[in-house]
Amino acid sequence: MELSFDLIYALIGFLIMLGMLGGIGINKPRGMSVKMWCVGYLVVAIGFDIIVLFGLLSQYAWLNNLLLGLSAGAATGLAIHVMHHISEENEGEGHSHNMMMGI
Repeated sequence: MELSFDLIYALIGFLIMLGMLGGIGINKPRGMSVKMWCVGYLVVAIGFDIIVLFGLLSQYAWLNNLLLGLSAGAATGLAIHVMHHISEENEGEGHSHNMMMGI
């Protein structure tokens, strides 16, 4: 498989978003209050929205590929967060056996 710049920009976007979400804590705050954690997520979301608007209006191919990667990173971060909650629910219901990805 040949690596194109499109794929590279998408991968960079994915790593940036997953890194930002991991940095502030996907499941619980890292070194901050819950209120600041929520504000951090809001800032990331609003910043992403502004970049998407700029990307759609400017039609820069590299920026749109970066945005695809950012979207994938955000979706993966959300999936990890939801998976954590499902595993907590299973523990609360007395499920002690390990299933795929802790679900």
